[in-house]
Amino acid sequence: MSILICGSLAFDTIMVFQDQFKNHILPDKIHALSVAFYVPEMRREFGGTAGNIAYNLQLLEGNPLIMATVGEDFSPYTAWLNQHKLNTQHIKTISNSYTAQAFITTDTDDNQITAFHPGAMVESHQNSVKEASGVSVAIIAPDGRDGMFQHARECFDAKIPFMFDPGQGLPMFNGEELLHFIDMADYLAVNDYESQIIQDKTGLSLEQLAAKVKALIVTLGGCGSHIYADGQRFEIPCVKANAVVDPTGCGDAYRAGLLYGIERGWDWQACGRLAATMGAIKIASRGGQNHKPTRTEIEAIYTQALVNETKLENT
Repeated sequence: MSILICGSLAFDTIMVFQDQFKNHILPDKIHALSVAFYVPEMRREFGGTAGNIAYNLQLLEGNPLIMATVGEDFSPYTAWLNQHKLNTQHIKTISNSYTAQAFITTDTDDNQITAFHPGAMVESHQNSVKEASGVSVAIIAPDGRDGMFQHARECFDAKIPFMFDPGQGLPMFNGEELLHFIDMADYLAVNDYESQIIQDKTGLSLEQLAAKVKALIVTLGGCGSHIYADGQRFEIPCVKANAVVDPTGCGDAYRAGLLYGIERGWDWQACGRLAATMGAIKIASRGGQNHKPTRTEIEAIYTQALVNETKLENT
């Protein structure tokens, strides 16, 4: 069985600003913002939510299946996916379009400012979940607006359990539309900031949102994550990273761990622990797809995290 990942494939241009944004943004001038950040360090990475999640699932041997639309400039990414034995069957090329492009500037506090050109992503509705077979669970990650609606409805109609991960796509939807997604979804995954936006747009509390799905997952950056499920709130601690290098793609790595555990029927603490493990591994490398742990190494980090967590509980 496969884990279907509906989302974006993108080229990420990542720039590092060797200072803090807050030192160069004047609060009383925010209405007339005009700033320039000197970024001597720049690199281009393979990214996008679908690409990052699939890459991490492949590290776990989780059989990911990508569904995305790309532009005519995608060939270097195709070679990368083939190199890592990722299934490209449901990646559709849109004529006269660029592949989605993200331009990300990160400061020394790991804050990020991102500009995003959607390109071929807006045609994601040209793909259909109906064309994918053997799917056990899916995720609807940030993608073209029409495609997100269509793929969510197709998963719901086909009784494929899916995770709704609005992420950077949140501004595209009003409260009623978000509730429409959530009412179809089995799982909802957001970060702390996004959780507040959804509460503001829907008028519902976290507890009320959690009651609508099997699990609501809220990531809290360096403070771990919370999983609301079965009438409880499971507090998932961070897994200590070998180094904190680049947060780009950490949320996608976390979601790969969740999906892997969900697909195998793990309990929520185990799912969260694996998700935190994948995030910790990713943050020690630049870009969303440059970490290369073996399955054995992932298992060792996961096991050590469990030992550390048990020790902490017993102190």
